[in-house]
Amino acid sequence: MSQRYKVIDSTVPTFVTITINDWVDLFIRPTYFKILDDSLNYCIANKGLTVYAYIYMSSHLHLIISSQENELQDIIRDLKKHTSKEFKKAIKELPESRRAWLLVKFNYAAKRVKKGVSYKVWKDGYHPVILDISKKIEQRINYIHYNPVASELVYHERDWKNSSYAIYEEDNLEIPSVKVHPLW
Repeated sequence: MSQRYKVIDSTVPTFVTITINDWVDLFIRPTYFKILDDSLNYCIANKGLTVYAYIYMSSHLHLIISSQENELQDIIRDLKKHTSKEFKKAIKELPESRRAWLLVKFNYAAKRVKKGVSYKVWKDGYHPVILDISKKIEQRINYIHYNPVASELVYHERDWKNSSYAIYEEDNLEIPSVKVHPLW
């Protein structure tokens, strides 16, 4: 993992972006969303992660997170390691029309960094941004939820199901797949 950017205080809400190598559009099947959901919920239940907002886009995810118990960089490292294994397993075992191409892409990424792994799904790093004032928090939550609209994938934030938007929309009774702790 890149050591260039580090979380200074894991207890403060922090915006992070975690990206698939070469911006590959991996997150296009429910199986991959389920792996992300289960992994984040595991970190919430067992590693002290608090998720305030999230969105899964096709090649990356945005999170606003903190932890009172563990360092965020350790949680993110473990999350990326676990999901990499699960994605590789799913690509190999489930019906995946892009199987050969995905495995070649992730194998090539692993060879470039020479870390002794066969496949490298995630880019190094996650560029944390501390959200220490309410204006920054509101701006990033709005950015996260507006992302699929800006990408012209949906007309309204509520139409993108793989996000925490429902928690922040008044009178919305939908429950996101990840246990979110809203900031307002």
